[in-house]
Amino acid sequence: MTTSKLTTLAVALAAAFPLAVPTVARAQSTADLLKELEALKARVGELEKKLQESQAKPAAGQWGMTPEQAAEFNRIAVKTEALEDNVEAWGFKGLTISGYMDPTFIYNRGQKRAGFQFLNPQSDGYFYDTSYMGSVSVDFTKETESGSRFKLTLSPQRSAGAVIDGTNIVQEASVSVPITDLQTRFIAGQLPDWSGYEYQQPTLNPLITHNLLFDLTLPTTYTGIGIDYTRGKWWLRGMIANVNENIGQQGERQPVLVYRVDYSKGEFDGWGFAGLHGKTTNYNLCRDDGCTSFEKTMTHLFEVDGYFIRGDLTAQGQISFGTQKQAAIVPDANGDFPDAEWAGISGLVGYNVTPRLQLLARADYIRNSKNGGGLLGYTGYWDAFGVDGPYGDYRNGIGPDPTLGCEDQTIAGCDKGANRYALSFGLKYLYNLNTTFKLEYRRDGANIPVFFHAGPGTYKKYNDLLGASVVLHF
Repeated sequence: MTTSKLTTLAVALAAAFPLAVPTVARAQSTADLLKELEALKARVGELEKKLQESQAKPAAGQWGMTPEQAAEFNRIAVKTEALEDNVEAWGFKGLTISGYMDPTFIYNRGQKRAGFQFLNPQSDGYFYDTSYMGSVSVDFTKETESGSRFKLTLSPQRSAGAVIDGTNIVQEASVSVPITDLQTRFIAGQLPDWSGYEYQQPTLNPLITHNLLFDLTLPTTYTGIGIDYTRGKWWLRGMIANVNENIGQQGERQPVLVYRVDYSKGEFDGWGFAGLHGKTTNYNLCRDDGCTSFEKTMTHLFEVDGYFIRGDLTAQGQISFGTQKQAAIVPDANGDFPDAEWAGISGLVGYNVTPRLQLLARADYIRNSKNGGGLLGYTGYWDAFGVDGPYGDYRNGIGPDPTLGCEDQTIAGCDKGANRYALSFGLKYLYNLNTTFKLEYRRDGANIPVFFHAGPGTYKKYNDLLGASVVLHF
């Protein structure tokens, strides 16, 4: 402040009396000098007053704000701070809520059924024409300041949990806790299967239906503990878990090893693989007379998948292999069940005609002819339940030829299962950022007549499906 005043005084003196000082020194009288000093003193006082007024103005004035605007600004700042405190106190800090729904229309030629399906129960079984279509879901994800994550996804009637027991509404309930850093995490809870290139959610699945490998060869959920590890382009996950069940049966002490590895090669492409090794439920082998519980047998699953997405072109693919002890559909001449074995391939291509409209095509094939067929979870069709007649799943197209009369498994051809294929063609239209319309035609087929047609009551080698849906997410 002192320096500023002295500078101001010097400037004032120089400006007001540039030639006066030398003149006074040499010629002026004492009276004249006193008059000039008084005038100079008055001028300096005036300048000091203006300087003090300028410094006394509020900082807001320097930003072009009136006192009223500055007061309003302060009020908003206080209110914002209070809201931030309340959000943290109520537990909303770090919480994300999202969801979707997809009312769906399906025409199934073989089932002689056409209509809308939405929130229909899974208790009647899992079929490729119902799958997870017609669902509603809400997701709650909470991340704490320490980096731990809590995730709960609910989907009534259409969740992965509902596929297991017919009533569970939980799609995912998991925790993720950093160990050494945010990229190395301990995970636990119920997680959906992570195999393959295709996702369960209609917001991520380009077509309405899922590919054959997704529907017929992959697990549904894992319940257990594991590790989630990310480094650069690599992402590794592994768990020791129950498969497709939330609690082990009496006498069971062998959880299953499941894992997945992903590698993002570049900006446009990448690949991954997943596996399962351990004992899973085998519905061929009842543990009691009423078949209220079942034995488990050794299962090995392995699949490789990849993607290429660049510009308007999308290409994805998958190859899968699987085997399960004593899980074939048709028993041998001694009444014992051989092992089930299968292999499959699936590929999808999409092309954006416009930024909003995408054309889609998908082709699937499963070789499942050995020992009458048998896929993961698709066992128990023989006479374990005391039912006479054809033995297989003739809605999904699994099992031996039902026209051969295979009650006697020694009949020629009854030891051969169906090799399945499916071709799908679809359109996906992005109406706005939150709404997508989908249309799909699908032809399913096999090398033997394993599709029941309800109209004529006969079995054929093919079936047709037409679907339409609207997917809204937030």
